[in-house]
This record gives sequence, structure tokens and C-alpha cells, in this order.
Amino acid sequence: MTRMPALSLAAVPGRRKATIELAQEIEKRGFSGIYGPSMGDSMALCQALALATNEITFGTSIMPIYFRQVVDFAQTASFIHEVSGGRFRFGIGVSHAPALKSRGISGGKPLTDMRNFVEELRAVPRAGELPPLVLATLRKKMIALSEEIGQGMVFANGARSHMAESLSVVSDAARASDDFFIGDMIPTCISDDIEAAKAVNRKTLTSYAMLPNYRNYWKEAGYVEEMEAIEKVIAEGQPERVPEFLTDKWLADTTLFGTPTMVRDGVEAWFDAGIKTPILVPSSAKGGQMVAFEELLAIF
Repeated sequence: MTRMPALSLAAVPGRRKATIELAQEIEKRGFSGIYGPSMGDSMALCQALALATNEITFGTSIMPIYFRQVVDFAQTASFIHEVSGGRFRFGIGVSHAPALKSRGISGGKPLTDMRNFVEELRAVPRAGELPPLVLATLRKKMIALSEEIGQGMVFANGARSHMAESLSVVSDAARASDDFFIGDMIPTCISDDIEAAKAVNRKTLTSYAMLPNYRNYWKEAGYVEEMEAIEKVIAEGQPERVPEFLTDKWLADTTLFGTPTMVRDGVEAWFDAGIKTPILVPSSAKGGQMVAFEELLAIF
């Protein structure tokens, strides 16, 4: 029996009703979950999913903790948790400098801020029962914190070859528990033209390669040479050269691309690497987001 991944879904202006209908189709097809990235309003999407779906688990794959007041987060998260019958996972993270800067916000110390946020969230009076909290993670300290104060973790663009090492700080009990979430958002492009699919994923990940926290993680995962080369061209004022150093080996370790069989086999490999919920983030070599979802639904 095929182990079904979850899918990443964002509600884009002008397509929000179509997105809800797509979510209903994703549920009907038996995918294991729907998770909203930080683009758009994933909390609003989750409120809609609580009422538009019946059985599927869903959540925010990352909601930056600085974007709203803690009291507001607690009320909304509890509302979604209650009306969905406990199907909601509240994925929270510290985001990254460009996203915060665009809103005139500055982050603090990630571990301290996350610990304080969770403490304050749980202390909000008369909010109601809170959903399971899933921490956005990359490196071991945040991974360990996700077990200490949360009910799971979600990576974005994790390296599959490094996952066993990353998860070595998680207890056997948590790894074995159905109630402890371990997910990873994986850029995915299905195409028989493998080079075209690679090019799509390279473009998707170029902006992440510009971020120091991601480069540090990928160095830890063994891609020191690639990341140092990227840092060199950025320092020399040639950011357009970054994709040159996103090697095929690195791309195959962090994304899924190629024929339907290659992608399905890749999903299985992610499960085997310890990711309980692979979250596919679809792009298409032939069209926009809706085309990408059609391609993805067709292969499972």
C-alpha cells in the first residue's frame, strides 16, 4: 500500500474558493494532510478547512510567531482546534530576516523567543483548549526544543541524507508516537523532462540559499563547498550566480523531481528517512500552481 504524503496549499487572492474546492479533492484522494505555508493567511485557510473538510488533518506548516499578538493567536488556534474536532496542527516558527523586515519587525533569539511564545500562548486566559504545537526546525537545538515544549517539528527543504543525524536528538518514544509530528516541506516538480524539473526546483530554492540560517544548516548536512561558493558570489555582488552552485546532488537530497515513478519512490525514501509526514510543495514545468496540483493528484 502506498504511504500517502501531505500537500502544501496556499490561498492566493482570486483563487481562494478554488483552493477550498481543491482541499476537498485532496481529502477525497486520501492524502495524509494539508499544510499552509507562511505566504497568504494560512490561519484563515485553516479556519476554512475546519468547516470545508471532514477527516483530513491540516495545519499551518509555519506561522511566524511575530506576526500577531499572542492573545490573538491563542483565540484563533483554539477556535480552529475546537471546530475541526482536533484535526488542526499549529505550526509555528521564527521566520527569517527578509520576511520580518518586510513587515518592519525584528526577531530576537530564536530559541528564547520560541520558548517564551509557547509559554505565553499557554497562559492566555479563557482561550480554550489549544491544538498540538509543531515547531519549525532546521538544527538540533530547535529540534530538541520541539519535543521539550511542543508536539512535533516541521522542516522546510531539509536534507534527506542528514535526517537520521538531525533526528538523533529526538527520543525513541516521540519518534514512535502517532501523536508526535515530524514533517518536511519538500519542493516537488513532476516532469518527464528531468532537466526542466530540476530547473524549476532550483529556482524555488535560490531564495532560500540566500539566507544564512539555511546555508548554515546545509553546511551541517555536508554541503560546505557549495554554500561557501554561494557566500563568495553574494559577497562579490553577484547573487544571480547562486543557482550555479545548487548542485544536482544537493537538489536530489532536498527536493523531489522527475517522472511520476521517481517522485513516488522519492516520497517513500523520505518516509524511510524518518519523516512521518512528507509535505509536497508542488511546482510545474508547464504552468502555474493549479497545473502543478493536477500533475500531483494524477500520480497518487
